[in-house]
Amino acid sequence: MNAFDTGGPAEAGHDAALDFDDVIVDDVSRHFGRRRALSRISFTVARGEIVGLLGPNGAGKSTMLSLLATLMRPTSGRIRFGALDVETAGERAPRLRGRIGVLGHDLFLYPELSARENLAFFAGLYNIRDANRAALAALQRAGLADRADDQVGSFSRGMRQRVALERALIHDPRLALLDEPFTGLDDASAAALVERLKVLRDSGAIIVVATHDLDLAEGLLDRAVFLRDGRVAHTAARPEALRSTYRAVMGKGGA
Repeated sequence: MNAFDTGGPAEAGHDAALDFDDVIVDDVSRHFGRRRALSRISFTVARGEIVGLLGPNGAGKSTMLSLLATLMRPTSGRIRFGALDVETAGERAPRLRGRIGVLGHDLFLYPELSARENLAFFAGLYNIRDANRAALAALQRAGLADRADDQVGSFSRGMRQRVALERALIHDPRLALLDEPFTGLDDASAAALVERLKVLRDSGAIIVVATHDLDLAEGLLDRAVFLRDGRVAHTAARPEALRSTYRAVMGKGGA
C-alpha cells in the first residue's frame, strides 16, 4: 500500500457511505518491538476543525499521522473515520484512503518535471477529468502560476513545500494530514499557508497538523493535543499562549 492508493475517481462523485464528519482515535497504541511509540491515545477531530499535534521530537507526532493516514495500523485501539475504519472497510478501504490527503517530510515531487506536470500527474492518479486545469488552479492558489512550467528541481525548499501542499489537496480530501507544513517557508509564504488552511477548514475539511512552530499554530488551531513520550500530556481548546503552555506541559514530570 502507498499514500496514493486512491481506489476511485475523484470527480465521479464521492461515495456517500465512505464520507465522514469526524475522525475518532480511540485508545490507540503503537509499538515497534519493545519500544512504545504511542500509548493509549484518544482524541476526536471533526469537520471544520484544525487540530494540532504538539510535542518534542520523538513524542509520537509523525507516528500518529501515519496511523491516521492508514499507512500503518495500531498495535491496539481503533481509529474510526465516521462509522468506518480500515479494518472493517474491506474492499472499500482504498476508496476511504482516497478521502485523505497527506503532506509529510517526503514531498513526493519529481524534480525533473515542471510544477504543472507534477500536479497534473497526481491529479491523474485521482482520475480528475481535467488534470491540467486542476494543476493550474492549484498553482494559482499556491501563488506559483508564473512558475508553472519551470522544473521543480529549480525551486527553493519553500516553493517545493507549497507545490507539495497542493499535491496533497488536489483531490479535495475530507481529511488533510500535514507534518511540519511550515518547513522552509518565509514569513509571507507561512502567512499565506495559514490563510489557505483556514479556507480549507471553512470548506468543511478535517485538518490535523503536526508542527513545532508554536507562533503560527497559536492563531490557527481550534484544538491542541500535546504529546510527550508517546502519551497525551494535555489538550486545550482554542489554545492561547501556546509557548508558555507548551513549556509548562513539557516541564511536568508525569503524563
